Amino acid sequence: MAAEMVLSHRVPHKVLSEADLEEVAQRKPPAKPSLRGCLHKTRCSASTAKSLLFRFLPFLHWLPRYPVKDWLLGDIASGFSVGIMHLPQGLAYALLAGLPPVTGLYSSFYPVFLYFFFGTSRHNSVEVLVLTLDSLPTPCLSPGPFAVISVMIGSLTDSLMPSEKFLESVNINGTNVTMVNEEQRDAARVELVATITVLTGIFQVALGLLQFGFVVTYLSDPLVRGYTTAASVHVLVSQLKNVFGVSLNEHSGPLSLFMTFIEICQKLPGTNVGTLVTAIIAMVAIFIVKELNHKFAAKLPMPIPIELVTIIISTGISYGVNLNAKFGISVVGNIPSGLKPPVVPNVSYFGQVAGNAFAIAVVGYAICISLGKIFALKHGYKVDSNQELIALGLCNFLGGFFQCFAISCSMSRSLVQESTGGNSQVAGVIASLVILVTILKIGELFRDLPKAILAAIIIVNLKGMFKQFNDLRVLWKSNRVDLMVWIVTFVATLMLNLDIGLGASVVFGLLTVIFRTQLPHYSILGRIADTDVYRDVAEYQMAQEVPGVKIFCSSSTLYFANVELYAEALKKKSGINVDRLIEKKKKALKKLKKQQKKAEKEKAKRQKVLPRCRRPLWCHPAPPPCLALVNGPGVAVIELSGAEDSAPPKPTLRTLGLPQPGFHTIILDFSPVNFVDTVSIKILKNIFRDFHEIEVDVFVASCPVPVLAQLEQGNFFSSAITKHCFFPSVHDAVIHISRERHQASVSTQPRC
Repeated sequence: MAAEMVLSHRVPHKVLSEADLEEVAQRKPPAKPSLRGCLHKTRCSASTAKSLLFRFLPFLHWLPRYPVKDWLLGDIASGFSVGIMHLPQGLAYALLAGLPPVTGLYSSFYPVFLYFFFGTSRHNSVEVLVLTLDSLPTPCLSPGPFAVISVMIGSLTDSLMPSEKFLESVNINGTNVTMVNEEQRDAARVELVATITVLTGIFQVALGLLQFGFVVTYLSDPLVRGYTTAASVHVLVSQLKNVFGVSLNEHSGPLSLFMTFIEICQKLPGTNVGTLVTAIIAMVAIFIVKELNHKFAAKLPMPIPIELVTIIISTGISYGVNLNAKFGISVVGNIPSGLKPPVVPNVSYFGQVAGNAFAIAVVGYAICISLGKIFALKHGYKVDSNQELIALGLCNFLGGFFQCFAISCSMSRSLVQESTGGNSQVAGVIASLVILVTILKIGELFRDLPKAILAAIIIVNLKGMFKQFNDLRVLWKSNRVDLMVWIVTFVATLMLNLDIGLGASVVFGLLTVIFRTQLPHYSILGRIADTDVYRDVAEYQMAQEVPGVKIFCSSSTLYFANVELYAEALKKKSGINVDRLIEKKKKALKKLKKQQKKAEKEKAKRQKVLPRCRRPLWCHPAPPPCLALVNGPGVAVIELSGAEDSAPPKPTLRTLGLPQPGFHTIILDFSPVNFVDTVSIKILKNIFRDFHEIEVDVFVASCPVPVLAQLEQGNFFSSAITKHCFFPSVHDAVIHISRERHQASVSTQPRC
């Protein structure tokens, strides 16, 4: 088998090291940025201005080409259907955020309408899509209030603007009663949330302009799904008070979820039966009709708007029977009609809510981009993360001036828009007009709507989120690390609340990446017979090590956190204790040095005796008596004196009587390496030095050009380590070594 592994030298194959390759391929020097080049890129011109205008206002490109006959009817039907969904969900999610219901209607109107101008796709309101000049995709995402974002805002309003701040004494029938001034509380909360929304938009726009859309990549899919599942539990617990009709203290901070749940359990004896019955009937009805909508989606022209129907019927019953007065069922209350003028946010809140606003910005965008990728895969188009981040940020920024709260995308509304024939963002405009009519004329009719109905709508809509518990079974079979990320994110979000839980989850997710790079798979590669393919000898039976060559590979890049482990694994895989052998060699050299010094001292003593015996050769044709010492004890002295002009041979492991490695060369496969730092460069130098000490050559193969440039900048190369030690592939390195060994063996053969 060893004979088969010896590479044939008859096969013509020109082997080039990286140094040779740079000469042959004429590698270009790295381009250095210059001020003139930067100014040239940023110079103002008509084409640049037009490109920027179309980039930030994409509707200017697609609207003139809008096919009215083909798309208008579908957009009208789709927009009306989505608008009908916006109405109950807007009211419900405002309740979830701890705000007056009308703010939910504002949040369903302004951002949807604004996205018509700033959205990067022709096909809906707040979407995560890109319109290309040559393709016309058909994505269908719907913007507006979203449960997870709403509960994040709700937890913030509860902690910064708790009801306890607005207690006041009221005289009722001669009795002083302490009550919450809801009008002042709601006004303060609206001001706070509007400020958060503006700041959220600023963060999103800034990240988009700085091309930081990739920041969402730090939120892996298991992390996002675990987080939204935990947020759904927060939503569920927060709505139990409206289901059971009990009043609770407002808890915030870590463990607030458990404190709220414990308080609900303690107050269960005081449940309002009417509220509970109303919520249960609404949940059952909504759940059944939604299941029917899903089952007969192909046969129905549009889904049955059961949420709207439930709201209308329950409002009518509540008004006719006077549920609030007779049964104590809490209702929405006054919903002011008309639009309010824009209000400048309270900048003094920025310092308090900056961290929360950034978390809302990232989570809202992550949800949007996740849904966008789903539809992008389905319809075959590309997602521009940075441009979409700008569009979403502008909608939040401008919406904050009109008392909106932060928005995101909804899967349920997106699916409805897709299934009902929505083709462009015109459908979003139609949906916003439906909400506008509601705000102006119809909204005030819902003052008698029971809050239990809104809680039922919220809870039933959590069904899709709770289905994500199925991820546990899938991840258990596919990837245990991702499973750990999902579980840790879920538990951290439940225990630490939504803001701190998100930060802890991101940190843990990054730590898993670091740990995986610190514990990569190390392997010794062998060649598959009759190929130039090299695989792990422990995993492939037909992979055989090249005689005298160890090919070492790591599955990770090299940086300060794992390069020392890389060096240790290399020495361990080589099968020899390198450090021990170097230590023995140093001791042997030290001993040899002492012997040489001793010999030099003896030589110096004898040199003092020799001059007395010397005579001119012409005076003594016969050998003088003193030269008899040549065959005696003076032999070593005369030989040493005769060898003064020639350097003694360099001691080797063999001459020192030390064991020699069973291989003569090591090849480091750098194909997985994508960057190096100063620490890894230092350790790599040590690897070359240590193996040279034990007479083993080191070569590097498949080193990417950017890594090679980093090695150059880090002063890695020297007279001892040159680019002639680097090869484009493992096979090239093996051929080079084989040829060098062959030539060396031929040159040492005795000549006849």
